[in-house]
Amino acid sequence: MKNIKRLVLPLLSVLLLTACSTEDNVLENENTNNVELALRTSSKKQKFSALKESIILLNSIKKDGGTPYNVKRPALFFSRAQNVFIPSVLGIDYRIDRSIVPAGPTVRLPMFQGLETTSNGLRKCYYVITEASNKAMAKKLGVIFSPRMAASIGSGGEQRGYFNKKGRLVFEGSVDFSPKRTLTPGQTNGLLAGFPPASVTAGAVANSAWSSYVVLPSGVVINAQMVANATGIHDRIPNPAGNGPAQEDDLNNPNLGIGQASVVMQLLDGWHDNRKFYFHIVTDTSDPGPAAIELGVFAPRLANLPTFGVFPGGSMLPFSPTANGRTVDTDGFGVQGLNSASLSDRQVQDPTNTFPIDPFDIRYAPMWDAHITEFTVPENERPILRSFDQINQLLADGTLIPFRGNANSSPLENSLSDLLTATGAIINCPVITQPEESVIGSQIGYPRNN
Repeated sequence: MKNIKRLVLPLLSVLLLTACSTEDNVLENENTNNVELALRTSSKKQKFSALKESIILLNSIKKDGGTPYNVKRPALFFSRAQNVFIPSVLGIDYRIDRSIVPAGPTVRLPMFQGLETTSNGLRKCYYVITEASNKAMAKKLGVIFSPRMAASIGSGGEQRGYFNKKGRLVFEGSVDFSPKRTLTPGQTNGLLAGFPPASVTAGAVANSAWSSYVVLPSGVVINAQMVANATGIHDRIPNPAGNGPAQEDDLNNPNLGIGQASVVMQLLDGWHDNRKFYFHIVTDTSDPGPAAIELGVFAPRLANLPTFGVFPGGSMLPFSPTANGRTVDTDGFGVQGLNSASLSDRQVQDPTNTFPIDPFDIRYAPMWDAHITEFTVPENERPILRSFDQINQLLADGTLIPFRGNANSSPLENSLSDLLTATGAIINCPVITQPEESVIGSQIGYPRNN
């Protein structure tokens, strides 16, 4: 028997080490921090534990009446034109005409049942997973591999989780979905109007222990975002009955499919590399302002994640909203800006922020570090910001300046721009898909719960 073990165990180790795709080779050309992170999150011991935890999570989906992701036989296959980043997606509605589909584009995701820790003990909750810092787990769960999330460990911006005997993930923190979201647009102040808001109330508030960056017993970090519990549901779960305050926390909302272990969430639009339809969800923020504007959970613990304004170090990724974008579409590229979103009824208008990379880039992380800009020219001279290269050019010629409300007065160590400054706000924005224009208007898979 001992001889058999000596032969089999090394063979298993080799198989696990070679299971990773050739994408690992990309790391050799990346920043040293990324190499170290990838190596740390891909150790042989962690892979065994990560695969075990993945199976526990997938079994819980089956137990709850859902269809667990199967890497060999996924529920859906996506085309190059659809360009979906999360293989476990159950369906996407790419219809963007809100006169036909009031909620706009949506995605249906697998939903896990877990337990959150409250002052009164444990409480049932529901959450989605979109990223993992370990490649084996990411592949098994059908989510995005994001090794940079591991840099959150020990920062105080993460939380710990463990599995109970029934295979449920237990969180240290909790979320209250009961508050009613409000936003009063700011008054006109020079070239600023609507943003910053005069007052806000986030529609959901996490306690000081809650973070979506959850460290599992294996040491893997997952992006686990709570979407419902007994206090209500996430504001980004659209209600067919409308999007008013009365519909915000309806636990009978059919888009919350508890019996099917799936949830439908709204997709927000954005720009990346001169291409629109950079569809992402918004789940948590470190500040009540963006939580109200983008319908997320205000989770103050996220502010401890490393490090505002720094990239590619740390666990976050810079992106660039603008404070005073264009509110009227004059050239077919649409509208843009935190002002446009703040001024729209119930914030139905997306800010359509500008993003530097997509999840195929090993530097990707779902926690986005806001670097807000501000136009210095009249609205009729403001272009739609479609790429980081364009933003850097407009910063250089003075058409844009860093937003005067940004926390950092000068740029930090940021390889994407030496002119942008960090705002001091984090938004959890997992990217779901960036399709070609030919896909818009279609539906794939099962975008609605049965």
